[in-house]
Amino acid sequence: MHTILVADDEPLMRELLEFRLAQRDYKPVSASDGREALARLEDSAPDAVVLDAMMPVHDGFEVLRRMRASPEHADTPVIMLTARRGENDIVGALELGANDYLVKPFMPEELMARLARLLKGK
Repeated sequence: MHTILVADDEPLMRELLEFRLAQRDYKPVSASDGREALARLEDSAPDAVVLDAMMPVHDGFEVLRRMRASPEHADTPVIMLTARRGENDIVGALELGANDYLVKPFMPEELMARLARLLKGK
């Protein structure tokens, strides 16, 4: 069973994603801000991360930057899931090492398909 970290400051978004992930036999772990996301990375060693860009304490870009600088999490797949749709945001996230980028509002089934693709072979 794959563990998926969901880092988003919106409680309803976390609940929706946790529900959808559990339906697909993933083990969801959640964080409500960037500091908590970094802590969950260490204590749950997720197989993939769904990461919001705009969060308190550390934003998603900072979390991604720290993940890619860390030997333990440098290769962990990351899907950015955010309302930020600007070219600079998308290109910036991909340049920092995001594996995928989805803009809110999004189709939950599309997120699940992208996640399954990233986890293939893990």
